[in-house]
Amino acid sequence: MSQRNVLFIIIDQLRADALFGNLAKHVDLPNLRAFMEDATTFERNYSVTNPCGPSRASLLTGRYAMNHRSIRNGTPLRHDTPNIATEMRKAGYLPLLIGYTDTSMDPRAFAEGDPILNTYEMPMHGFHEVVEMRLEKSYPWRAYLQSKGYDLPKDYADHYVPVAQGSERKINDPAFYKAEDSDTAFLTNACLNELALRTDQNWFAHLTYIRPHPPLVAPAPYNAMYDPASLPLPERIGSQADEQAVHPFFAPAHENQTAQSFVDGFPDLQVNDDVINTMRAVYLGLATEVDAHIGRVIEFLKETDQWDNTLIVVSADHGEMLGDHHAWGKHNVYDAAYHTPLIVRDPDHAAGHGLKISKPTESVDLAPTILDWVDQDIPHSMDGRSLMPFLTGENPDWPDYSFSELDFGDPTEPTIWQQKLELGPSQCNLNILRGPRYTLVHFSGGLPPLLFDREGEGEMRNVANDPEMAPVLLKMTQKLLSHRMENTDHTLASIMNKPGGPVRGQRR
Repeated sequence: MSQRNVLFIIIDQLRADALFGNLAKHVDLPNLRAFMEDATTFERNYSVTNPCGPSRASLLTGRYAMNHRSIRNGTPLRHDTPNIATEMRKAGYLPLLIGYTDTSMDPRAFAEGDPILNTYEMPMHGFHEVVEMRLEKSYPWRAYLQSKGYDLPKDYADHYVPVAQGSERKINDPAFYKAEDSDTAFLTNACLNELALRTDQNWFAHLTYIRPHPPLVAPAPYNAMYDPASLPLPERIGSQADEQAVHPFFAPAHENQTAQSFVDGFPDLQVNDDVINTMRAVYLGLATEVDAHIGRVIEFLKETDQWDNTLIVVSADHGEMLGDHHAWGKHNVYDAAYHTPLIVRDPDHAAGHGLKISKPTESVDLAPTILDWVDQDIPHSMDGRSLMPFLTGENPDWPDYSFSELDFGDPTEPTIWQQKLELGPSQCNLNILRGPRYTLVHFSGGLPPLLFDREGEGEMRNVANDPEMAPVLLKMTQKLLSHRMENTDHTLASIMNKPGGPVRGQRR
């Protein structure tokens, strides 16, 4: 029997428009672009939630955040939640994790005082952790750097402080480590070393890159690969005050994550357009570095004759504002925080190679797609739909909208939104419905909605208060409610206990 492998790559915080959109012509991503020509590209793919922990919980469980409820970095995921790893085990695969899943463990399943409960960066249950590579720990990478003779900073946070090349440190100065020893290189080496020993068996590998997630620091030559002056400025309505006047959500959002928080070693950083574009240039350099190493993995598959028996899925956990609307990070409502690249190569169906799909897809669709490809039953708990019809060149009946949600409260330490807007933690949430023309952002806590018209000024103007938009607002709100009603937890809801035993019915 020939091999049947799955390579599932997630790039942390990569905006979709780095591959197709406003930034695409300003960044060199040759390997991903070549891959697009030999795969199916989904141009309107969105993360269903943010930030890292919740988004990966949705990616790997195939569930909306409203169902898995691991809604913050640090909010536990139920220990019995089916996920891509548990289901791939049923198909006979050992789920290899090369990187991280940012999973917060269920305290009911562990003894009080277990160190596993001290962090949100644990691997999701079901995975076999090949190498620990986490943003806040990364002991193996640090041990590797030490073995190479680097003089490591005592404080781990200082690993991400650029090394001054002159009398004054600049934010695009290089990291203290060489490109060949970066976290991205280290992770890729671990992946290739592991897979090199598994060429005689089926394997499933989940490779997750930290970059271009901040802190924004890159090794040479990636730190200075792009000229900041050549890059377009972020898309903005006007001043920061103009942006904050659009809705009460935005002033706390700007305060919650600032440009200064994206770089280490610059406590007195004065932000202006030159600084902003320099940060954007470093971000794109980090993206190019990841692209180079993905190229290494692709070349390995071709050299070992595994290219044509490996399903390859490349995406991101979420997007990044990168200065758009004077915002940074992903705690936001705009597309830049949710729109992610999605490229899938099914080696069995050449009809899908080179296709570009404009129908909206969601991050919850990836786990069902992988399970479908290996002929494993998709649990009813998974909210996503298999993308296999697109990969085979079909034009399936498909929803014309996508759904996302965001929780921005904290039950233990009130967030800036709770403090400024006088909201409780359960009121600090929003839902986003992106239809064929309009995008609705519905807030809890009595906050007003936002409505954007893509055939008008898009996200540059909120039309929710325009009298003629009242019917649209009502229709979109009804659609949002219907979507939530139709997609409540189906873990057991589609099963009926009968005299002959439980019967599994149809979810849709």
